[in-house]
Amino acid sequence: MKLSQFKFDLPKDRIATEPTRWRDECKLMVLHKKTGEIEHRQFKDIIDYFGKGDLFVLNDTKVFPAKLLGKKEKTGADIMVFLLRELNKEQKLWDVIVEPARKIRIGNKLYFGEDESMVAEVIDNTTSRGRTLRFLYDGPYDEFKANLFALGKTPVPEWVKENPDPEDAENFQTIFAEHEGAVSAPAAGLHFSRELFNRMILKDIEKTFITVHMGIGHFRKVDVEDLSKHRMDGERMIISEEAAAKINSTKKAGHKILAVGVTVARALETYVTTTNEVKANDIWTNKFIFPPYTYSIPDAFVSNFHRPESTMLMCVAAFGGYQNVMNAYDVALKEGYRFGPYGDALLIVD
Repeated sequence: MKLSQFKFDLPKDRIATEPTRWRDECKLMVLHKKTGEIEHRQFKDIIDYFGKGDLFVLNDTKVFPAKLLGKKEKTGADIMVFLLRELNKEQKLWDVIVEPARKIRIGNKLYFGEDESMVAEVIDNTTSRGRTLRFLYDGPYDEFKANLFALGKTPVPEWVKENPDPEDAENFQTIFAEHEGAVSAPAAGLHFSRELFNRMILKDIEKTFITVHMGIGHFRKVDVEDLSKHRMDGERMIISEEAAAKINSTKKAGHKILAVGVTVARALETYVTTTNEVKANDIWTNKFIFPPYTYSIPDAFVSNFHRPESTMLMCVAAFGGYQNVMNAYDVALKEGYRFGPYGDALLIVD
């Protein structure tokens, strides 16, 4: 497959900047991949396509306030630091992206907060934009972490909203978020409400959670036409013994497994045994899924509508079939579906 095959025109006004009032009442397009048939529903209707013993696999990662605005020493130039992951707790080292990168060099000090009380020193260049920062803070670790996150903003992608609102701290988080580490929300999970979970119980639909700390690799521009040459950023994924056992027993019993979002689909496909089972693990995955690809674990897939030429769109197209999915996106544009993490959803079933 070529990058240009995933290109389409997405008007800016079709990108949702706010979620629907009720999480589970966004639009849900249902694509039957065997026939190409399309239905138009609401997200809360998703349970109509599943029954007793079927399993929803969700990502319980928790988004942290990763976006910091600060100043460079001496010049006072504005800089934006995007926290990616903590490298060393004791030394307060963080892997970050800095913008504008060209102005920041090893040894520079950066100041954050109105009183510039949070100070960091650049100690390494990891990529053209990436840096390693050491935060210079003498207090206890818990105090440092609380103060750092108090300065941070919710990392809603800039192509969705340049200046996040206070409400985004809650809106850009699933109701089941538990394990901190993501710099972007697993968007398909944003549509689940407690009411929907209760209705799943009434239908004996099971659920289990894995953890995939979503990074920004999914949002990086693919800059090669030949997709086989693209390299994905790594993300930490954790599948517990309990989750693995539940997924494998569901599969063995012939019930359906729904992958809720691209991060879940990617994690489930990262390490599959010859008998089509998943194994408990805590590893990093850089798996890149694009057509043609045969999925081993999920029987159904729900995901938001993604940007053109994005790796997330490619992952969805690999499950639903390229022509089916691109046709569904064409229908979505004509029928007023909203795109992005706050947008509407696409469910793909047999």
